[in-house]
Amino acid sequence: MTAEKIKTLIVGAGQAGLALSEHLGKRGEPHLILERNRIAERWRSERWDSLVANGPAWHDRFPTLEFADVDPDGFASAGRIVDYFETFATAIAAPIRTGVDVLSVKAKAGGGFDVETSAGAFEAENVVAATGPFQKPIIPRLIPDEAGVLQLHSAHYRNPAQLPAGAVLVIGAGSSGVQIADELMRSGRQVYLAVGPHNRPPRRYRGRDFVWWLGALGKWDMKAVEPAMEHVTIAVSGARGGHTVDFRALAAGGMILLGKAERYADGVISFAPDLARNIAHGDADYLSVLDEADAYIARNGLDFPEEPEARVILPDPPCMADPLLSLDLARAGVSTVVWATGYQLDFGWLEVPAFDDQGNPRHQCGVADVPGLYFLGLAWLSRRASPFIWGVWHDAAYLAEHIGSKG
Repeated sequence: MTAEKIKTLIVGAGQAGLALSEHLGKRGEPHLILERNRIAERWRSERWDSLVANGPAWHDRFPTLEFADVDPDGFASAGRIVDYFETFATAIAAPIRTGVDVLSVKAKAGGGFDVETSAGAFEAENVVAATGPFQKPIIPRLIPDEAGVLQLHSAHYRNPAQLPAGAVLVIGAGSSGVQIADELMRSGRQVYLAVGPHNRPPRRYRGRDFVWWLGALGKWDMKAVEPAMEHVTIAVSGARGGHTVDFRALAAGGMILLGKAERYADGVISFAPDLARNIAHGDADYLSVLDEADAYIARNGLDFPEEPEARVILPDPPCMADPLLSLDLARAGVSTVVWATGYQLDFGWLEVPAFDDQGNPRHQCGVADVPGLYFLGLAWLSRRASPFIWGVWHDAAYLAEHIGSKG
């Protein structure tokens, strides 16, 4: 069977693939997007029911299309985000084929790539891996399957009614873990939350959202200079209209906070004695943002409202003052463990020498060291903004220019 030929083949019809399609289309560059499921599939099937965007609608969008029916300062639901991407794809006439799984990509001796898919073969001058950073859910090998509790990743959590009766242990206190733990507690569950190192920014401060402050303070343009910066857990929430995550307030509502989960033996999980330290570091990060914002306001002579109450820190709850270092799951009535422990990349279908010893792509701002191969949508691809909707749009512009310059 003759292979179909295309100049640029984009793998993935999420925000990254659609953003690149817009830029390539404007340049008149022939391209095709292959998507193994549906447009924005992860927003459809790998998010919980009540999820909303963590940034306001004025920010979490492409520059060329606003949300038609979401307050600019509101937070779009996952379903509304799917609608947004479908509307965008139609508006730019993106050439998408859904239900096509890319099985392998191999470099050709004379340049370009042979691509095998579930719908046949392709030959492409360029291939863009636009599959995003949320590829393979990570569940640490801590609790054995025979432990007698349901274990699921946050990607597969939907709502409290999905879980068996009983208490829930949530491991991971970034945005997903905190929001899921809060929802479960509000549903009447006893919730235990393991809190590791994290950043805890204010949702809003002195009349501006956190994402506005990231821009004003130049933090969206930060580079991943140090490896430790690449995987910072950020606890922020757009739920219930948006609010600052406050672990002490969650504990006051009945949630039991724990340190980092370390070991499991005979039905008991042991936790590191680092809860107070982790929360203190999160507080320091929170206060540093306020300090930088205050300095920016003073430096620029801005008339922003004062907000002294933002610096009020609640007293440490008992679970911080005298933390549990072990939890007997059966005695605590824990029936479910939700792992909010992030994702790892999965580029097994890319059979090209474009990865380091740890399996990470080798690239410069998305341009791989294999000619014709590109990556888009990854965390810290070019800067801190890269994996976010508006950030990936700017990275896509750079890649489209690079592709177009090749003639």
